[in-house]
Amino acid sequence: MTAADRQLEQRWEQLHTWGPYGLLGVSVVLAAATSELINGPAEWYTAGALVVAAVALQLWWNGTRSRRAEGRTPSRAGAANYVVRWAIAFVLSWINPLFAFYAAAGFMDADELIPGPWRRLGLFATAVILAGSQSGGLPPKNGTQWILFAGLLVANAGLQLVVTHLMEQEERRAIERAETIAELERTNAALQQALDENAALHAQLLVQAREAGVADERRRLAAEIHDTLAQGLTGIIAQLQVVANAGDLETARTHLQRASDLARHSLGEARRSVHNLAPVALEHDGLPQALKSTVAEWGERTGIRAEFTVTGTAEHLHDEVSATLLRIAQEALSNTSRHAHATRLGVTLSFMGDEVVLDIRDDGRGFDPLAARERTSTGGFGLDGMRARAERIAGALTVESEPGHGTALSARVPLVRHDP
Repeated sequence: MTAADRQLEQRWEQLHTWGPYGLLGVSVVLAAATSELINGPAEWYTAGALVVAAVALQLWWNGTRSRRAEGRTPSRAGAANYVVRWAIAFVLSWINPLFAFYAAAGFMDADELIPGPWRRLGLFATAVILAGSQSGGLPPKNGTQWILFAGLLVANAGLQLVVTHLMEQEERRAIERAETIAELERTNAALQQALDENAALHAQLLVQAREAGVADERRRLAAEIHDTLAQGLTGIIAQLQVVANAGDLETARTHLQRASDLARHSLGEARRSVHNLAPVALEHDGLPQALKSTVAEWGERTGIRAEFTVTGTAEHLHDEVSATLLRIAQEALSNTSRHAHATRLGVTLSFMGDEVVLDIRDDGRGFDPLAARERTSTGGFGLDGMRARAERIAGALTVESEPGHGTALSARVPLVRHDP
């Protein structure tokens, strides 16, 4: 509850506590000012006794309110208090019509005292006192006064019943709004829990992807060592064996030169394999800058016009996400330079709220994705490998191409921010 709500609640509480006293005081003052309307000492004594009873009733009710469990909730005790107060007000108004001001308290707190459907009956009873006072006092003296009393009763009761109906509707709407807000809070709590669980699953998935990537890199490195370094070392050994058995210096020099060339080539292969274990471009730069540099260097090396664009608000991505997208881009560029015969290429990195999209388009000769056979080359792993990389971090890779109309590749992965 806000401060304004608490202040309003306090004012309503003060009105219900002191309002009846104020109305009774006004009634006493007006009755005293019109003492000619009271016939004799007996009515004065009766009126005085009833005023004292009204004050005592209100003091008792206010004094026990804090001890009642129902507080301001309508109850049988509240209805009994209302009935007794109405009876006092009715007799006082019979003695002097101006005591009807005290009866008006029934309009003020019927919602607090009388339960459910009985509330309208209480309002109608209070309207009887007011209509009698407004028509000249109870009981009506002649037919004209009876007609006036009936009209005023309909007006008073109808007005109060309409107001009560509107207040009850507003109260129901307030309850419904409170229930809706509570339901939304429960839904938000469940949604937050689901988001937390989703974040934990993403983190777990990234760990699994890293583990799977390590296994893939080990298999790739083993294959490259077998295909390059092991073959190179075997060739070097063979050349050195020839040198050891050579009968002349010229033959020995020739095979030594071949062994030296094989050693240099094997060293280059070793360096390239180590370089491919992790994206060096990400060592000091984020993914956007690493992609920009990669695309620019590729364009200079191949002579193909290449452009790189970033859309959305760039964010610092998790290392695994950055490495995956950079590897996919490198392999796509490698495939384009080997097979596409393109003249232009565009790379776009898009940050789209909860995901990152890498789009690579070229104007090359294209191919039929359904009929194409993936070819593995040194340092590359083809479309199947790129797709596997994206899927390992809950992403997806789509390829659109047809002969003569270029190729469009799109990798969509979840946007997982870098751990602080």
